[in-house]
Amino acid sequence: MNLQQIETFVHVAESGSFSKAAVLLDTAQPALSRQVRALETELRETLLIRTGRGVVPTDAGRRLLEHGHAIMQRVALAKEDLGALRDEPVGSITVGLPPSMARQLTRPLIDGFRNDMPRARLVLVEGFSVHIAEWLVSGRMDLGLVYTPEPHPQIEITPVLQEHLCLVGAADRLAPCQEVPFSQLAEFPLIMPQRGQIFRKLMETQAALSQVRLNVAWEVSSVPAILDLVQGGYGYAALTDSAMRGYITGGLPSTLVAVPITAPQITSTLCLVQSAKKKATPLVRRTAALLHQLSMQACMPPLSD
Repeated sequence: MNLQQIETFVHVAESGSFSKAAVLLDTAQPALSRQVRALETELRETLLIRTGRGVVPTDAGRRLLEHGHAIMQRVALAKEDLGALRDEPVGSITVGLPPSMARQLTRPLIDGFRNDMPRARLVLVEGFSVHIAEWLVSGRMDLGLVYTPEPHPQIEITPVLQEHLCLVGAADRLAPCQEVPFSQLAEFPLIMPQRGQIFRKLMETQAALSQVRLNVAWEVSSVPAILDLVQGGYGYAALTDSAMRGYITGGLPSTLVAVPITAPQITSTLCLVQSAKKKATPLVRRTAALLHQLSMQACMPPLSD
């Protein structure tokens, strides 16, 4: 058993596919299959079950996956600790991005690593804010951007910026007025993501406080799909400027109108989160600073101006 075999197994098990793991590791798929087979032979256990849709870990595979995460974390910490002696960002770091920011930040983050941290490895994972916070607590992630996170003793939270939710509608259905009072939102059929997503949670919390019954016409957990439906006249969306900017370049198209929701305003706070238990290595500090800077650049100026 060696570190390369363990890393290979972890990536295959997490991605659920040899082909996806081969892309992530930039390695030929047959080579990954040989490494996993050698590991199974040495341990005398079947670790993965091959299905028509990929692979799933067996009971033994799930146990090894837990050990694999711990081993890889210890190896990464050893590299980072030695690099810290030189104040050099080395090792591997996993960063979580919400869907509304992933498209905007992925390329700038990779460019920043290529230019300023060539000896470090960056892994980007896209997920909803609640999932990123859970992955951070479990140790599967080192840094993340989340919207309005819940306080947690194992998470250090740094606010980056605040944004207000706007009501977005097709230009022929929503007048470009200055604002829409929250009390009037019951009149608008809404296209919203599933329960638990932060924008919906903020809206439903305020609806309960204001005794307003929201009319959720469609549940769609994809911002591009929501905007397509809004343009098609299927309903209205409650989004921030940065969420729209992630999928619209060159300003808001003439087919869409975005107006502020007021009385009260619904505020979403984008925050940088990291472990409060782990030592902040040079790699974590440099990546956090880069992520903070790029987030500010991506979210300013407002799309609606």
